Amino acid sequence: MTALLTIIIVLFVAVALWQMVKIFDLAQVGTTTSQVADDHDNKINGYLMIGFLIFIYVITILSFWYLGDLPLMSNSASEHGVEVDNLMIISMVVIFIVQTLTQFVLHYFAYKYRGEKGKKALFYADNTTLEFIWTVIPVIVLAGLIIYGLFTWNDIMNIDEDEDPMVIELYAQQFNWKARYSGADNVLGKANVRLIDIDRANVLGVDEDDPNAQDDVIVTELHLPVGQPVVFKMRSQDVLHSAYMPHFRAQMNCVPGMVTQFGFTPTITTADMRENADMVEKVKNINTLRLERKAEIEESGQELIYEFDYLLLCNKICGTSHYNMQMKIIVETQEEFDAWMKEQKTFPNSLN
Repeated sequence: MTALLTIIIVLFVAVALWQMVKIFDLAQVGTTTSQVADDHDNKINGYLMIGFLIFIYVITILSFWYLGDLPLMSNSASEHGVEVDNLMIISMVVIFIVQTLTQFVLHYFAYKYRGEKGKKALFYADNTTLEFIWTVIPVIVLAGLIIYGLFTWNDIMNIDEDEDPMVIELYAQQFNWKARYSGADNVLGKANVRLIDIDRANVLGVDEDDPNAQDDVIVTELHLPVGQPVVFKMRSQDVLHSAYMPHFRAQMNCVPGMVTQFGFTPTITTADMRENADMVEKVKNINTLRLERKAEIEESGQELIYEFDYLLLCNKICGTSHYNMQMKIIVETQEEFDAWMKEQKTFPNSLN
């Protein structure tokens, strides 16, 4: 019934627009129908270009004033996060400056050199100096950004094995995450999707006979000790997923049939981030919005009051429940992490 009403409304709107077009055509009888713009048309368009330029700048200023959150990037919780934020800020500043200048030139020239009767356009068949300038400047700027980005990326991706990073596997499947710790030997046991045995609760396909798998620990909530380098080995059981940890400025695709990796060092515990002034303000705003929907949230069985947590999200559209594919990340002290780890079952003890 709703679909039928929608179709009827659309038809009525279409008929109304058709009638309005007919009325407009009748109103134009006796007026000029030339498709060639005259001086009056060009003048109006010139003023409109200036008006639109002013509109762009006003919207930009208002966006910074009411919606801006300077610095543009903040609250990174990993060692390399500061470098990523700096690269983003530099890129945004360059883009903003170029956009401001080029939009001014574009709209001002459209106004200043608008068509006028008897006015002949002046043009250069070629101008080597101008072409050199507008070619070299972008090349230098872009080369600088690209080289800086490559150095930043290499610093992030080149994992220093001398730091003895903790090895953790992230296992993606529609629509949840699991983490597998490498245990005391810091070596993950072999795994293959062909070894998955639901009856045995071997949901990751870990090789039960592999000696390195005997101390592995499989969990659904990720705990990380602050200041400890971590290397994530990532697998996917079904489709392409993407492990995205926004506060750690970390993202890597999880590809079926292969292992990808990403490493970082967490620098701020969950408890400390919850006390961060910016985060306190954001959480307050979120809870204000949630209180406005109190009845709806309580009816759905969710906790009414939101509390900040780091999250592992899927950043690839992987299916119908993609939006809800996430896992909590707890960053804590080494002592808290060790106490938590002692409470977890090793892989052999988790089997049926």
